[in-house]
Amino acid sequence: MKKHNFSAGPSILSEYTIKNAAAAFENFAGTGLSILEVSHRGKEFVAVNSEARALIKEFTGCAGWLRSCVFTGGGASMQFCMVPFNLLNKKASYLDTGTWASNAIKEAKLFGEVDVVASSKEANYTYIPKGYKVAEDSDYFHFTSNNTIYGTEMRYDPDMNVRLVSDMSSDIFSRPIDISNMIIIYAGAQKMRLLQVSLWPLYVRMLWGM
Repeated sequence: MKKHNFSAGPSILSEYTIKNAAAAFENFAGTGLSILEVSHRGKEFVAVNSEARALIKEFTGCAGWLRSCVFTGGGASMQFCMVPFNLLNKKASYLDTGTWASNAIKEAKLFGEVDVVASSKEANYTYIPKGYKVAEDSDYFHFTSNNTIYGTEMRYDPDMNVRLVSDMSSDIFSRPIDISNMIIIYAGAQKMRLLQVSLWPLYVRMLWGM
């Protein structure tokens, strides 16, 4: 019987995934080299990257939309400053629901006015605030969908007339996402590589000159 890991952080992988990953370390795509040894510009690795982007767009519901998926270094925490650096012009609204949301707020305050619309800090982040209002003149509303340290999760996407930015590091792909008003979804993979689904092409061009 396969063991299961129910602790915070990484989940178990299927036997298929483990075997194919191991094979890629020995002989990737028939090249005779490990996937760690081939050029990131080579056609074999480009194909893997392209498929990964396509699958991410499919799983997030972005397929067919004018959306971009970007892999960057720095982990999800890097986006705590990159988001306000690129999007905060006058004021941004944030929901404080845990450690990562609090850290995002701290970074955003370095770039401009931040309106913390609600917080559950006084109860040690044991609940998700409700009934808060977000100013419609906010440049964006930032929320952390899942707070693993405290065990709380937003199982819905806020419905409001403000552009949304979400840190979905812990629950991305776990449920359908309404991307119609999302401009940025970002998620970190074990603090080593950021899986960022950028839903605003201009933002991508600003960051990487695309």
